[in-house]
Amino acid sequence: MALKVIGAGFGRTATASLKLALETLGFGPCYHMSEVLANAGHLDLWNDASTGNPDWDAIFKNYNSTTDFPACTYWRELSDYYPEAKVILSLRDAEKWFESTQETIFSTRMWGILAGTPWETMLKNTINNPVFGGDIHNRDHLVRRFHEHTAEVKEAIPAGRLLVFEAKDGWAPLCEFLEVPVPDGDFPRVNSKTELQGMIDMLESDVGRGMMEGKGMPKEIRAQIYGKDE
Repeated sequence: MALKVIGAGFGRTATASLKLALETLGFGPCYHMSEVLANAGHLDLWNDASTGNPDWDAIFKNYNSTTDFPACTYWRELSDYYPEAKVILSLRDAEKWFESTQETIFSTRMWGILAGTPWETMLKNTINNPVFGGDIHNRDHLVRRFHEHTAEVKEAIPAGRLLVFEAKDGWAPLCEFLEVPVPDGDFPRVNSKTELQGMIDMLESDVGRGMMEGKGMPKEIRAQIYGKDE
């Protein structure tokens, strides 16, 4: 299965909402950071990718699209490997993005939970070090990197292949870009800071620790997150 859509936007740019939108439009399943938690063995695959030995076919075997970290770190490689795939650069206000990261994915609490686990290693290898130089709390540095990343994607991906998108834009530009009808209902709005705090709470449990060891996501947790039993 070849990827049809590659998400190049950083996490906390409504990437979970975009995941659900893409799946609604027929471009699912969509690979998101939550899928790394869900799939046993994917920590190792991403660590291999970080050392220059990616197996994209294995990682994205059952997926039609991507959003979020860690896949967005490799937008250049993925856009070359899947030359027919379209690219979506999800954005938001850079200052608000920084604040969101510090309360969620880059928070002191989150990294305290991750300390010493294989997940900490994977995140440092695929995100913190290559994207942010290991400095994930410096406002000026992260905002600058956000803008640099935006410019890099816009420069590298031809206009006809790239959609620069904010969730507030809604269905219309996304559907036009992907050449599909606009569906009924509102554009998804999920994975708020409050919802993500609930996920962080779960990571402190025995089940969460198992997932951080790379054991995959139990069936009942998948059903809770994805709203179905699979």
